[in-house]
Amino acid sequence: MNECYYDKRMDFFYNRTKADTVDEWTGAQLIGVLCFGTFFCLFIFISNSLVIAAVVKNKRFHFPFYYLLANLAAADFLAGIAYVFLMFHTGPRSKKLTVDRWFLRQGLLDTSLTASLVNLLVIAVERHMSIMRMKIHSNLTKKRVTFLIISIWAIAIFMGAVPTLGWNCLCDITVCSSLAPIYSRSYLVFWSVLNLVVFFIMVVVYIRIYMYVQRKTNVLSSHTSGSISRRRTPVKLMKTVMTVLGAFVVCWTPGLVVLLLDGLNCTDCGIQNVKRWFLLLALLNSVMNPIIYSYKDDEMWATMKRMICCSSEDKSQERRSSRIPSTVLCRSTDTSGHYIEDGIIQGTICGKGDLSDKGNS
Repeated sequence: MNECYYDKRMDFFYNRTKADTVDEWTGAQLIGVLCFGTFFCLFIFISNSLVIAAVVKNKRFHFPFYYLLANLAAADFLAGIAYVFLMFHTGPRSKKLTVDRWFLRQGLLDTSLTASLVNLLVIAVERHMSIMRMKIHSNLTKKRVTFLIISIWAIAIFMGAVPTLGWNCLCDITVCSSLAPIYSRSYLVFWSVLNLVVFFIMVVVYIRIYMYVQRKTNVLSSHTSGSISRRRTPVKLMKTVMTVLGAFVVCWTPGLVVLLLDGLNCTDCGIQNVKRWFLLLALLNSVMNPIIYSYKDDEMWATMKRMICCSSEDKSQERRSSRIPSTVLCRSTDTSGHYIEDGIIQGTICGKGDLSDKGNS
């Protein structure tokens, strides 16, 4: 019967797997990494909080697509927490960690990655349901979206806890990996292959949907008299999603390939020399997503900008607007699907812009 090593500290496993790079961190290197990581983690916290707040505040974002987008921002927020925890438990401190603390460190990273990945899969389904009906938004109810979001986090937490639940090498150290000294190499192969396969499936699905949208849009443009912006909106939303997916794949694929090579016990691949850079690349993904949302969606950016810069001005605007008929503030107070979709398409923001236009007329 194999001996188990639950009571050992991580130095036992690092030394056995010859992961000597943890000793290469000097004081200056560690301070530099901490400063760099802290800056980006603060940006992750602030920017993703703004995305979530924008979806909550702006009623034009109260649709399944934007709820899932906010949930993706929540996954990025968790990733920021995971990176903060990692920063203060890395370098020389890695060897001093207990097994449970190390499992927590890696479990946070795995959970955030899984949450982002499953969320993108659900968004792909939502986009497929909408696009195939040539609608901007699907007919998912709030209850179903809530159930989907809860399911996403249940799956993410479970996948992040799998090594802790038993798929590790604590009782068979001959199969321990190099990058993750208490993870079994078979688990790394499973984890990396599963994620890479899902990446490939999502890319294929989105490309097919995008081609379908382009074809249908071209056909409809010559037979309908609707606004050009309305016909182009499905394409614009697809471009946003595809940009987010592309950034996710680019940032995470190198790290997953390295994990796969480690799982396959490739001792001559030099994976120890690149692991920290690929981890920083993964960190960059959580930084990029809020920028993509605001760049690709004019109303998202306008909502975020008003929350950042114009809070006091908005308060005075609300006081003035209480004395102005609602027809001045908006073309309609109807919250039906068609009106809200038109508002999203045209990027119209009721309030400051409309008032200034009225004042100039």
